[in-house]
Amino acid sequence: MPNAKNQGRLAQDMKRELIGIIGQMKDPRLGGGLLTVTRLDVTPDLDQAKVFVSLMGSEEAAAEAVKALNRAAGHVRTEISRRMHIRKAPRFVFVRDDGAAYAAHINELLADLHKGEL
Repeated sequence: MPNAKNQGRLAQDMKRELIGIIGQMKDPRLGGGLLTVTRLDVTPDLDQAKVFVSLMGSEEAAAEAVKALNRAAGHVRTEISRRMHIRKAPRFVFVRDDGAAYAAHINELLADLHKGEL
């Protein structure tokens, strides 16, 4: 079992490799390079990893990209295991991260409030 420091380092290395693997995938549903891995959470026993992805574009395109990534999770798991030379790679679950869109919405609301004060 890795301790918290090693687990964090492993998650960062895994995120870096995951970005490279997703960048090499040829699936057109992945948005042509507009996909960003925002966060990766790994369970302490390395059984499962939750990957938060952000995609610029429409809601339907983002849902299709997450669906495509979840279908390719086995391939991603194999590639992570091969690239990182680890025996047990976690199962990947891809989840859409709406943090950037939410932040943009909040900034827009704050700008509207600021315009109202003037």
